[in-house]
Amino acid sequence: MSLVSAPPLTPNAWLRYDVVSRLLPPGGGSLLEIGCGQGGFAARLATTYDYLGVEPDGTSYATAKARLRAVGRGEVRHGMSFDVVEPDRRFDLVCAFEVLEHIDDQEAAVRNWMDSINPGGHLLISVPAFQERFAKADVFAGHFRRYSPEQMTDLLRRSGLEEITTVVYGVPLGYVLEHGRNFLLGRRLESAQTVAPGAASDHFSPTVTAAPDVMEERTAGSGRVLQPKDWMGPATQVLTAPFRRIQRRFPTRGTGLVARARVPGPPSPE
Repeated sequence: MSLVSAPPLTPNAWLRYDVVSRLLPPGGGSLLEIGCGQGGFAARLATTYDYLGVEPDGTSYATAKARLRAVGRGEVRHGMSFDVVEPDRRFDLVCAFEVLEHIDDQEAAVRNWMDSINPGGHLLISVPAFQERFAKADVFAGHFRRYSPEQMTDLLRRSGLEEITTVVYGVPLGYVLEHGRNFLLGRRLESAQTVAPGAASDHFSPTVTAAPDVMEERTAGSGRVLQPKDWMGPATQVLTAPFRRIQRRFPTRGTGLVARARVPGPPSPE
């Protein structure tokens, strides 16, 4: 996919995709993306994989559908995965980028995703890193938590996954971007008066910031916030290039985390 035709990514998404692209299992195959958002990653993954994405937010779904149509490959469905994907369908790779932190019962989510993976297949996920960095942008987006590499490894191992790899990304640009998001989205929180009394500080406890219906609303809209216009795509790709190279030297520091794990068992014969 050329620089001009690829859908735009935010600067932070470029930092994330740099890690995701290096952790993708070789060989292609079938791929299910949970919560594909507006299809920035979907359009790229669909060029290599037999791609199916699901997205519950109607506005983001429409954008993702148009972007996959432009690529001429892949499919996206509107809804939750357990509603719109055939229950007996299995994939070689299941991806969930910036999804798990929105789900209260994280163990159940991982188990459900594993049920959709072929033996010997992989789960590839990304999440915000380090709970001590939980702040205003997390509250705005409807996050329940952030993760350290150790916490993510423990969660995936308890779920029965193996060959677990974690990479932290985002140093140094991610720190600047996160500070900007906390400032801008914190202002929106204050103007909407959605932060619970006593929670307006540099760090927040997700258990006191919002009722379940408010968390669901924030989650639904989080993928539409601060998205770049199409014409900005080449600029964000070029401008983040040196920072993508820098972050590779510091795989334990940053603001985000990508994890890959394998479902036990031999790969199914083709």
